[in-house]
Amino acid sequence: MKSKLITVITNVALAFVVLGISFIGYFNGDVKAVSYKNTNLYYGGKEETGAVSLTFNVYESAQNINSILDILDEYEAKATFFIGGSWADDNVDCVREIFSRGHELGSHGYFHKDHAKMSYEANLEEIRPSVKLLEMICGKKIELFAPPSGAFCENTLSACAYLNMKVIMWSRDTIDWRDKNETLIYERATKNLKAGEFILCHPKDVTVKTLPKILTYIREAGLKTCTVSENLGE
Repeated sequence: MKSKLITVITNVALAFVVLGISFIGYFNGDVKAVSYKNTNLYYGGKEETGAVSLTFNVYESAQNINSILDILDEYEAKATFFIGGSWADDNVDCVREIFSRGHELGSHGYFHKDHAKMSYEANLEEIRPSVKLLEMICGKKIELFAPPSGAFCENTLSACAYLNMKVIMWSRDTIDWRDKNETLIYERATKNLKAGEFILCHPKDVTVKTLPKILTYIREAGLKTCTVSENLGE
């Protein structure tokens, strides 16, 4: 009971601090657009890494995430988790667990909005609080943003450039959020897989069931797994 109370208090405190930071930044005119001519948009990493990156977009299911973490540990694999701010606010312990196990964290926005339809200011207002919250939870700078549904526009790229963040897409989408067929998910993740690729997943039941097979394939194909930043050579 005491542990739950501490978690609730921590969550509330984090939410107020993050929203306060966002509010101050927004109304201080801190919204000047930044050029992204040296593009900050990535669909994959470097083939010479000899590795692929599993990415998980998260707005749900701490239970499945814990199962995924155990499987990744079993295969000595590392992944990048893009966390929704509104979910992180309610699941601080789970976010810390992801980070404590050596995985990379990135932002998936705060409320899963359509960034392709948002102004520069609205993009900043949606991304920045999620970044601040994750940084407060894990104590590490957040430098990656995965737009929900892969939807972005020039305003998104410019907002992320201002925040010194990279916009991360994927080269393979398992579409596990829609399809519950393990064979289909496996084929989408592995068919003709090559080094440098980003494989998009979600914490779904079918993903938990299929992940060991995917990791076995990666290992037998002579590939490694690494975080997105490592795959980008950083």
